[in-house]
Amino acid sequence: MLADRSGNISHVIVGDAKGIFIPDLSAYPLGRKVLRGLRLIHTHLKSEGINRDDITDLSLLRLDALIVIGLKDGRPDSVTLAYLYPSNEDTGYEIKGPVPFHGMDRAFEDFGGLVSSIENGLQSHRTGFDVKDKRERAVLVSVTRRPRHEQEDSMEELKELAAAGDVIVLDTVLQRPKHINPKYLMGEGKIKDLVIKAMNKGATMLIFDQDLNPSQSKAISDITELKVIDRSQLILDIFARRAHSRDGKVQVELAQLRYRLPRLTGKGTAMSRLMGGIGGRGPGEMKLEVDRRRVRERITLLEKQLQSLSRARQQRKALRAAKGIPIISIVGYTNAGKSTLLNNLTRSSTSVEDKMFATLDTASRRLRFPRERDVIITDTVGFIRDLPKDLFAAFRATLEELADADLLLHVVDISNPRFEQHIKSVEKILSDLGLSGKPVLLVFNKEDLVDKDQVRALCSRFNAVSVSARDPRTFHGLLKAIEERLWPRKT
Repeated sequence: MLADRSGNISHVIVGDAKGIFIPDLSAYPLGRKVLRGLRLIHTHLKSEGINRDDITDLSLLRLDALIVIGLKDGRPDSVTLAYLYPSNEDTGYEIKGPVPFHGMDRAFEDFGGLVSSIENGLQSHRTGFDVKDKRERAVLVSVTRRPRHEQEDSMEELKELAAAGDVIVLDTVLQRPKHINPKYLMGEGKIKDLVIKAMNKGATMLIFDQDLNPSQSKAISDITELKVIDRSQLILDIFARRAHSRDGKVQVELAQLRYRLPRLTGKGTAMSRLMGGIGGRGPGEMKLEVDRRRVRERITLLEKQLQSLSRARQQRKALRAAKGIPIISIVGYTNAGKSTLLNNLTRSSTSVEDKMFATLDTASRRLRFPRERDVIITDTVGFIRDLPKDLFAAFRATLEELADADLLLHVVDISNPRFEQHIKSVEKILSDLGLSGKPVLLVFNKEDLVDKDQVRALCSRFNAVSVSARDPRTFHGLLKAIEERLWPRKT
């Protein structure tokens, strides 16, 4: 039986010798509560003690308590009580009993007080965040067979993405199994241990660094009421936060719906946990339980809007071409300092934040050179390795405008220890767009954060110029290099 705190029986469950199947408890949602408000009372036919399956149910379902009645010769013989207990670092739970069945009133007389003390203990054990803080709290997970240094680098980037998505990171879990489990990435026992660990820490979601296919997402979601999202969905959510222009909003919503369409299965219970907050936000937000037909209709409508917006961009491009003004496009890895460079080059004020994907909507400004020569300089959305394919497809029309540029300024954060990997990621995306042959000027930003001799050596090695985007006094070499590329002197 399942009973609430008033003693009302909510469920009567009949099992077999192997166990019982606990029904859907969505009528008693966990939300941000530490306990569900239900206790499970069930029998052990051979009076055996509490087993591993019992403790797993107690921990995963966040039950108030688990009470096992042991039978002997078909009659109640003993009672054992188990409950979550965070102070017990070894197990995370405590067991009382067994006590004789007819003596349980004396042994467990203040059950309500026990539950209150358990809740208070669990709440106080959740350290490191304010309980009034309504932001999502996540455990980041990486399961891969890639080399450890690559896994660690990718996890550091996932932390930055989480910060950009306004997520509190409680913990990180890195696993490198011999074989990737096709259902859960890791073994079923490991994934359950991970969920229990995350719940004990007060997490509201799991974020996987690896992209989850629809079946994996559903399988992991079926184990827990925590939200389960992957790297791509986190990036989509960040884009949804930052899209302000009509182009950006249409492109992001289109990418989100394309991503979610194959994940709309059955009643959509796995996806319903994502409503609101991370993974459920976006321009034109829709209930994820709508049927596939309506989602497809919305996708078709957005694609038509995107084509209309593309035609408007083509008209603006034609006007610029008629004036014969050279176009420079700033490209680079996200948070490399592209918008700061644009602002200080052109004395403008586009939005700048020290976060990944702070700039999503493109911005164009005019930059004047000596001898009455002007250029149009354009900021673009930041690149990232393994850019979600749905997002890449939606933004392809915008990115293809780079083909009209006379010069690409590839801005690199030279202070980032992963800058060489970032360069390769940007070059790969440019190659995917068919822009490998486009003239590129490599610009190492944040020179003030790196040793001067090292900066000079790197500039020589990569044939680059260096600047501090915050300090216009460092722009002389950059402006000279741009001028030489656009208006080479005749010999």
